[in-house]
Amino acid sequence: MMEWSLEWVREMVAGGMQSMRECESSAFGTAMCLLLLFVWYCYRVGREHSSSPLRGGYSTEPSRVGGAAGGLLSPEGGGRGNGRQVSGVEEQNGFAYCQSTECFRCSHTGEGLNQRLYHSLQDYAKRYTWSGMGRVHKGVRDQGRYLTSRPTIQRPEVFFLPDLPSAPFFSRDAQKHDVELLERSFPALLAEFENIYQHPPARAGSALPPGWKTNTTPHGQWWTFYLVNQGTPLALNARRCPRAWRVLGQLRTFIANNVFGNACFSVLTPGALIAEHYGPTNVRVRCHLGLKVPPSCELVVGGEPQCWSEGSCLLFDDSFLHRAFHEGSPEDGPRVVFMVDLWHPNVAAAERQALDYIFTPGR
Repeated sequence: MMEWSLEWVREMVAGGMQSMRECESSAFGTAMCLLLLFVWYCYRVGREHSSSPLRGGYSTEPSRVGGAAGGLLSPEGGGRGNGRQVSGVEEQNGFAYCQSTECFRCSHTGEGLNQRLYHSLQDYAKRYTWSGMGRVHKGVRDQGRYLTSRPTIQRPEVFFLPDLPSAPFFSRDAQKHDVELLERSFPALLAEFENIYQHPPARAGSALPPGWKTNTTPHGQWWTFYLVNQGTPLALNARRCPRAWRVLGQLRTFIANNVFGNACFSVLTPGALIAEHYGPTNVRVRCHLGLKVPPSCELVVGGEPQCWSEGSCLLFDDSFLHRAFHEGSPEDGPRVVFMVDLWHPNVAAAERQALDYIFTPGR
């Protein structure tokens, strides 16, 4: 949408009202007034529905650092039952899920979420349009049924968009432009990872450099350094990684404006296992760019195993049951990927805009 300054719009409206007074009896005055009122409406709508934060520099709002993509969830869609709780994560039947109150996926579930989603969709349609909202409306209306009746191989925890083609892994052509951009950026991203990973610890007694967080795993260590966490840019981390931040701004399909979007460096140490879990939605494709890939590392999605490759992207649907592990020796060093969440190629532009509105961070 074209951007106008507030002063210019006000001058145009004032001029139009003056013209209408001078030509009160003419059709021209009425048409001019209606045109300028429409211009004013477009200006207000454009201000309310802001553009991607990646286009406008670093966010200054407090960052949400809990949960995000690192939180693990039980594959069971219903109650949690009895389990063993360790460091804020409850284990049940060999699975685990995050209990962070800051994690959208863990704190926004149940009938209350379904009602909020429907009200948000209605509000969006009133402001913009119902056009192209068939699948989104169907998904929001029947969300409870979709989430509980899905086969156990694929069961997103928060939102399921119906009639969307699904597969555990996607080809590189699914998001060709962004895949090629990420792979061309491999040397820069690897160098930036080395810089933030080898930085001195954040404080005395801490094993991690500034900006890194630890995720609970059954075995080994899993560390993440987020640039965008649940749709919220992390300003301090972004300043430490200017080249990675520039790459994110150049991606065409990065989910930058809603809670399903994440971007981070992800590290698995030798012996680490990420327990089986589901992602929150099927509207995204998770992309891993391999930065350091020692032997004996594997990602299993929907029962299909794949290995990462340095300098290459691996695309998968994390709403399928999936796990990852590093069975190498300490001498092999960590497995490192740069992870970004991209839109599923079959989610239309109108649907993306509506989902950005419905799942805006903090809504």
